Amino acid sequence: MSNLGRDEADEPEQESPVADNEVLEETSDDAEPASAREPVTRVDTGVTRGMEIASAWSWRFLVIVAAVVVIGYTMRYLSEVFVPVTIGVLLTALLVPVTNGLQKLRIPRGPAAGLTVIATLIVIAGLLTLVGTQIAGQFEDLSKQVGEGVQKLREMARINFGLTDADITNLFKQVQKQFASGGALGQQAAAVGTTATHVVAGLFIALFSLFFFLYQGEQIWAWLVRLFPRRARDKADSSGRRAWVSLTAFVRATVIVAAVDAIGISLGAAILGLPLVSAIGILVFVGAFVPVVGALVSGVVAVLVALVAKGPIVAIVMLAIVIGVQQLEAHVLQPFLMGRAVSVHPLAVILAIATGVVIAGIVGALIAVPTAAVINAIVNHLAGNDPDPGPPRPVPGRPRPAPSDD
Repeated sequence: MSNLGRDEADEPEQESPVADNEVLEETSDDAEPASAREPVTRVDTGVTRGMEIASAWSWRFLVIVAAVVVIGYTMRYLSEVFVPVTIGVLLTALLVPVTNGLQKLRIPRGPAAGLTVIATLIVIAGLLTLVGTQIAGQFEDLSKQVGEGVQKLREMARINFGLTDADITNLFKQVQKQFASGGALGQQAAAVGTTATHVVAGLFIALFSLFFFLYQGEQIWAWLVRLFPRRARDKADSSGRRAWVSLTAFVRATVIVAAVDAIGISLGAAILGLPLVSAIGILVFVGAFVPVVGALVSGVVAVLVALVAKGPIVAIVMLAIVIGVQQLEAHVLQPFLMGRAVSVHPLAVILAIATGVVIAGIVGALIAVPTAAVINAIVNHLAGNDPDPGPPRPVPGRPRPAPSDD
């Protein structure tokens, strides 16, 4: 060892001001390698090395769990704000091509974003009007068919389960008494009023969020990135852009899959001569945004309508159509459209949906899977396991103004 090395070795070792996993910005070229340093004397505390490692992992794990619990509680407490903003982000991922296309037609970014929001409202209102008109037009026939279907169910329950008419009547009376009680009606009316107020407020928040995300998405994202420390800004920016790529791919693929499901099941219902074909199609389209659970519920509704309207044979045929369309979706469309960029394990999908239902009900189930896809993309990117090594697409933003003719 050189004299310089001996002199440095004789000096008492000072504790580093940074953690072991951080890298110093400036290091000396003639610094002594770590292997040449004398080992640090450890104080015997009576705790084995394995226990120290286990305790270090344990308290870090507890900190992470506490952070997740705090974030989850905050999201649930502020769900009336968080959920509409999240819906605005999902709609932005779907509708930003429309705004970009309007801007290419020399429409300024602000009016283009406003036109996109207005067109979205018109489409949603038109679909709701179509469903309401169809239900109102076929309500009388459908009510008769429902009555006949209930009578058939009573006969099946009496034959297969040994229930008498008196047992079934008593059961219906108990249910009617439960819903007809004055306190229950008052509570239900208050709950409906509160829910309606929350829905209206959430709708306005979602629309305002959608407009500004379409109009100034790049500026909002740049402001969020500047909240991180300087060393973490590059990783935060690249992680966010990678997550945006995954989110847009997921939303657009889900819309295509939902449209195929709705068209396929609606065509089957129309061929079988079922009522409320448009309502069934729209319900299937909306339900397809909740993987596994939504498809199951919408398919059950279609089969029940077939059972009530046409009998058990047609209901079995309708069930076969629903299963066939959903198998086509699960094994052909989703793997082809989504690919590896948004691949999430089925167990993670089920757990995400359950968590979303606990936090925010039906809306939570709608946003649970895209949230899981975004988190999966960020974790893979930070770990260096990107399925697509190419550069991510930039988040939507306002491009530079075109040069003037002057």
